[in-house]
Amino acid sequence: MFNTADISQVMEINRSCLPEHYNQAFYNILYYRFPKTFVVASASDTVVGYIMCRIELGLSEMRRFNLIKKGHVVSLAVLPEYRGKRLGKGLASNALKGMLGYGAKESYLEVRVSNLAAVRLYEKLGFSVVKAKKNYYKDGEDAYVMARKIP
Repeated sequence: MFNTADISQVMEINRSCLPEHYNQAFYNILYYRFPKTFVVASASDTVVGYIMCRIELGLSEMRRFNLIKKGHVVSLAVLPEYRGKRLGKGLASNALKGMLGYGAKESYLEVRVSNLAAVRLYEKLGFSVVKAKKNYYKDGEDAYVMARKIP
């Protein structure tokens, strides 16, 4: 699990792996509000990957007009040299378990349509594309919204 001493390493992974960046306060807020869904992977006491999520009350992504608690995967990243070792899958699985602790009934995320490796990972975890969002990212790229039920 994440602890506040890991924040600088998590932020560096985000900067080196993803085009979307957040300020330190954003990471701290997610951790303090939803610690069960902020998970890190470490190798030799160094953080090599993370996932951070939040819990929201809103309309289901899978069944329209159904108000539920749902987990939102905000960000997931693994350093390139540690990819292919099932760390992303492990991080996501642990975060999904954490979402259960907050009463979430489903989970969703946005992913770049060009990020085929991430789309495949999420499909292996039981997510499916439920819709696309045009021009979702600052650079104009579209996003898939992917969702799955949490048993």
